[in-house]
Amino acid sequence: MSQLLENIAIETAPNPTAAIIWLHGLGADGNDFVPIVNELDLRGTPEIRFVFPHAREIPVTLNNGYVMRAWYDIIGADLVKREDEAGLRASQREIEALIAREKARGIPAERIIVAGFSQGCAMALQTGLRHPEKLAGLLCLSGYLPLADKLSQEREPASLATPIFLAHGRNDAVVPIKRAEDSRELLKALGYQVEWHEYPMEHSLCDQEIDAIGAWIRRVLA
Repeated sequence: MSQLLENIAIETAPNPTAAIIWLHGLGADGNDFVPIVNELDLRGTPEIRFVFPHAREIPVTLNNGYVMRAWYDIIGADLVKREDEAGLRASQREIEALIAREKARGIPAERIIVAGFSQGCAMALQTGLRHPEKLAGLLCLSGYLPLADKLSQEREPASLATPIFLAHGRNDAVVPIKRAEDSRELLKALGYQVEWHEYPMEHSLCDQEIDAIGAWIRRVLA
């Protein structure tokens, strides 16, 4: 196994009993979502360890081969016609290693949320739906379901019990909302519990969404 991804960890109190592994978007790093810890209303939740990993640096085809932090290569603006399956699966293994570390620290799978924005959202779905245990939830922001045509064969039965929060901006020009809607419909057709939110925003987050995320976290970790 390769070395664990570098990451930033923030604990809301000593001895956390739940964990949220939060995956950043293309070209960002783990620092990107650190500020959200103080913006979420987590009253009534158990002690939480937030883990913000940094993706490895790779050349990204869509950005003229420029080397940046990315969970997988983006080959075309369409996002789904030609997917970097090898890259997706390599990052899936990296995220599984982070889940395994939390379990080794005493936090069971059903107390672990995998969250992500944009590419990180895609990786949360790629990993969480193939994880052999029920997770506390998948928090999926401004992204889409990758390798969608392979999911019905590859998903783990336990993942059907994992709640999914899907949120998207109606004016998103980076990941068009149609991609997220298609992902939602496929997940629902396969029997997943999907909580859908859409907002009048671009490829970003808004205050209303942060409130909804906090409420969902409080619920799934209650």
